[in-house]
Amino acid sequence: MLINDGWSFHKENEAEENISIPHTYNSADGQSGTSMWRGKGYYKRELVFREEDREKTIYLEIGAAAMRSTVYINGKNIYENTCPYAMYRVALNEHITEGINLLELVVDNTATDAIYPQMADFSFYGGIYRDVKLVYAPKVHFDYLDGSRSGVQVRTKKLDEGKWEVKAEGCVINEGSMCAGQVKISLADKENIVSEKTIQFSFAEKTPFSVQQEISDPHLWMGTEDPYLYQVRIEISTEEGCMEEREIQTGFREIEIDPERGMFLNGKHIKLHGVARHQDFGGVGNAVSREQMEEDMALIKELGANSVRLSHYQHDDYFYRRCDEEGILVWAEVPFISILSDNKKADENIREQMRRLILQCGNHTSIYCWGVQNEITIAGENTEIHANVESMAAYTKELDADRYTAEANIYSVANESALNRMTELVGYNLYYGWYYDEITGLQKRLDEFHAACPDIPLLVTEYGVDTNPQYHSYQPKTKDYSEEFQLLFSDNALKAFEEREYFIGSYVWNLCDFGSASRDEGGKQGQNQKGLVTIDRKIKKDAYYLYKAYWSKECFVKLAGSRFLNRHLEENTITVLSNLNRLILYVNGQKIAETDNVDPMTQFSVQLQMGKNEITVKGFDKENREYADAQILYRVENPEKSYEYVPKEQGKNVINWFEKFDLESADKEEIVIDSNFYSSGDKLGDIMKNPDGEKIVLKYFGEMKDHPKFGMMKVMTLDAMGKLKNLGIPKELILVINKELQKIKK
Repeated sequence: MLINDGWSFHKENEAEENISIPHTYNSADGQSGTSMWRGKGYYKRELVFREEDREKTIYLEIGAAAMRSTVYINGKNIYENTCPYAMYRVALNEHITEGINLLELVVDNTATDAIYPQMADFSFYGGIYRDVKLVYAPKVHFDYLDGSRSGVQVRTKKLDEGKWEVKAEGCVINEGSMCAGQVKISLADKENIVSEKTIQFSFAEKTPFSVQQEISDPHLWMGTEDPYLYQVRIEISTEEGCMEEREIQTGFREIEIDPERGMFLNGKHIKLHGVARHQDFGGVGNAVSREQMEEDMALIKELGANSVRLSHYQHDDYFYRRCDEEGILVWAEVPFISILSDNKKADENIREQMRRLILQCGNHTSIYCWGVQNEITIAGENTEIHANVESMAAYTKELDADRYTAEANIYSVANESALNRMTELVGYNLYYGWYYDEITGLQKRLDEFHAACPDIPLLVTEYGVDTNPQYHSYQPKTKDYSEEFQLLFSDNALKAFEEREYFIGSYVWNLCDFGSASRDEGGKQGQNQKGLVTIDRKIKKDAYYLYKAYWSKECFVKLAGSRFLNRHLEENTITVLSNLNRLILYVNGQKIAETDNVDPMTQFSVQLQMGKNEITVKGFDKENREYADAQILYRVENPEKSYEYVPKEQGKNVINWFEKFDLESADKEEIVIDSNFYSSGDKLGDIMKNPDGEKIVLKYFGEMKDHPKFGMMKVMTLDAMGKLKNLGIPKELILVINKELQKIKK
């Protein structure tokens, strides 16, 4: 029973207001770039129980609450949850009375070293952001407190040629005296029951069950091509009749991944054309409705994507279910991201988040791998990190032996790093041409990795550029935030991926712009703008249609540059995005060009007259069916200033702040590091705890201290920062700083 309505809410020291769940108290400041408030939010609601209600077992189900949540009934603390992205349940019977009861949830998103994520480039929204329910269970029922969603784990597995196994496992809870009963499992296709099996039990307090069935030549789940699902029905019965039942969708699919030949779904080769997605939507933060999830699914389908990386945490179960139904393969993961916590409780926390992710989402056919870490070496790579990742990968494999383990590394992880031997799939987050190097550095890195590690399946788990659809350029370049540069960057990447047979697939970062409270970049605050679509889903950036041209089977033609409305040059490049066979371009009704040499991005050079210009493109498919698009462009006298990104603080650019130091005349003689004294191997934050150390840090990084990313830098060692090309710290500067730090005893 949903209890999303009738809640009151207030933040610390603020007045109450009436709200409905899902809800976050950071829906505005988590996306606006103003200082995002992090603290306690107080939720209250009355619950009324009749005497007959208490004859059943009653559970409170919280879909998710971040980051920490505490449940109170009638003023008594009865449960605390520290898994901010997972569903949890609490048994209520011993805490409630007949009549009115007061339910309170205190939700706290204050920073803590006991809960992951510790630090990341997305907003850590606070609130109860998924459904809240009351569940009434009979005295004999499935296990509601095992950490799973349904109390039943369903798996399919290929046996011999044409034969498959369906297994259902769970536990029956009996709140009464021991009794005879049965568990019945039936498997149905879209028309009929194709198999069923019943096992007799004597139900004690806890009775585990495991039921296997075999099926011959099932209709296979073939991804987006044919996402066929069966229904598994599990019934618990006693002499009183059916006590409880579950219906779980499942599909028959086998995934094999070869580091030379790529991925195979039920024997058919596929390349992952993937997008990454955050649970984030303009104006509501992470309190995303099903209607808004459907908007995202429609965007994914139109694009022609066949996979989604649901980053960087557990998402709403509804979206995994929709991926099952649409045939979208899922990379699922936990927020073991950016940096390690020094608190050992955090180790237990991330393992519990993985346990719940697998128990709650493991029934979803669409999930092919579990991601154990994302850029966890951002503050530096060491043996402690290796041990943690290795442990997480092994633990994940214990929980689910049939799916792949995976990881997403920052680009600075060396190809030969031991980290790349700890999971079965390796992804790299590569931003060549945006944060470092040239865009063609991507091709070189892919081939270098494959040459160094030919036995490791490789994916690119992030790539993209921040793009503000307000900005445009005749000569697009890195960090101009223009739609034109996003097109160039994306076209280079998509070609690179398609040309490499060994390459498993990729996930563009990101499907949509999303909240990142500490950001102030590209003309917007509080948002990561690497999406193909804006945060409110109102604008599909030009690059969205480029991906559609590469991936979709739906015929279309689209003129890019419609927001580059005012053009001051006579000579202009018109970019057409299409998957058709022949194109004809018209300017002001006159045919300018025709070609049957069509690429996903095809460009034409045209002359624009002063004032209004009508651009029309007609495209034709193999059957010569016609498709068309049109736009209006204006030729103007002067450049449109609003199209150009102007940095706010030109003098405080991260890339060149160090140039004020005279490194040419500095003493470049290497020194032996004494671990009893501070050095570049210590975190900046730890160095700053010492007054003399703080003076040195501020001496060299003082101009950076007000930058939104300085908080991230404080948890990094100087050695780790030196490996990040986007910071551009010279080795000579690290040597100079080390000589000063080595004078300060720890």
